[in-house]
Amino acid sequence: MLDPFFMDDPMFEIAPIFIDIIFVFVIGGILFSAFKGIGQWQKNEQSPRLSVEAIVTSKRADVSRRTNMHHHDDHHHHSSSTHTKYFVTFEFESGDRLEFHVSGKEYGLLSEDDIGMLTFQGTRYLGFSREKVKKENTKVE
Repeated sequence: MLDPFFMDDPMFEIAPIFIDIIFVFVIGGILFSAFKGIGQWQKNEQSPRLSVEAIVTSKRADVSRRTNMHHHDDHHHHSSSTHTKYFVTFEFESGDRLEFHVSGKEYGLLSEDDIGMLTFQGTRYLGFSREKVKKENTKVE
């Protein structure tokens, strides 16, 4: 039996299907991200811990900003937040390079052209022990 209020409007037949499709994409995206993260964690756990001499070749920060505007009656509330991810690129004697996500503290302690022992496991940064260097970037013996 048809509802006389909606009078067979096709929008009321298409909208629930459209909402279901969006729901499936959102849940699928969340599940994909979760499985990808778990897979990367497992790969890192199975990788050997390596300590290799390396040089810091570059540093970068990825800053993302989120701004929200809330309207309540005649009042406007504005809020914003930022999030920064820090990355450092290391080069090995072979010429190969790897970039690692590091904490803000580690980022601040490292400088480009620092030489030392990089410890990592897969894509997981574990630490960097800087060797003492002279101002001309030659090792102190």
